[in-house]
Amino acid sequence: MKVLIFGAAGQVGRALAAFAPPEAELVALDRHGCDISDPGAAADAIARHRPAWIFNAAGYTAVDRAESEPDAAQRVNGDAPGWMAQAAHAIGAKMVHLSSDFVFDGTASRPLRADSPARPISVYGHTKRHGELAVVAACPDALIVRTAWVYDREGPNFVTAMLRRMSAGGELRVVADQIGTPTWARSLATAVWALADSGASGIHHFTDAGIASWYDFAVAIEEEAVSAGLIERAGPIVPIASADYATQARRPAFSVLDKSATWGVLGTHPPHWRANLRACLTGKP
Repeated sequence: MKVLIFGAAGQVGRALAAFAPPEAELVALDRHGCDISDPGAAADAIARHRPAWIFNAAGYTAVDRAESEPDAAQRVNGDAPGWMAQAAHAIGAKMVHLSSDFVFDGTASRPLRADSPARPISVYGHTKRHGELAVVAACPDALIVRTAWVYDREGPNFVTAMLRRMSAGGELRVVADQIGTPTWARSLATAVWALADSGASGIHHFTDAGIASWYDFAVAIEEEAVSAGLIERAGPIVPIASADYATQARRPAFSVLDKSATWGVLGTHPPHWRANLRACLTGKP
């Protein structure tokens, strides 16, 4: 079974490749191997390799920069997935597309279902929603997996940023009024493969279990890092409001995803995010 992965250099793309089933014949393309912002590049790659499965883990992920570069974000997040889906449909390949909690406006007070109204409040969120719609329009049986707060031990993400700043010492000020669920890239990749294998289609939500604020997440990172010997000592972490941490793009205040339907398909659910954070930092799942 040949599988083509776009975005292979990102943390989700790397995890998808690392935890692929043994029968998968992988073709993993990063942005140097395929510039998906070029309208014909992804289609050419799909036509050349003729995979049975296409996983799109690529994305324009600079949430704040997207506010000043909307066209670039739209090409990668909104247009390219549609181009991929059209090419997938042309050769009868199954399309798997990764999306985001940023398609929601953050005003909910309970976990968001796959059929909850999508009301993005940032350029990034709008482009991710456009990508979802483009994929479904071109490939109605595609699998779309929305996730949130993804991290890994390497690459640019909240965990590595916090570890770097904690190692440098000094006070950290972290937003405490944005609520979601941290998700280990390995956990997400394993779930995406399982969903694909199950024949699932449509929109599914997946994160690790539990909820947290960014402040909660930062405190847990520090505690686990001290315990694992990754940093010498704990330092002060101060909870602040979103209003006190200016960003170009608005973030959803509440983006906890309802995973019950997805967990039903999988027949299981992942560990609590804190347990997966510990496993990620210690290398002992």
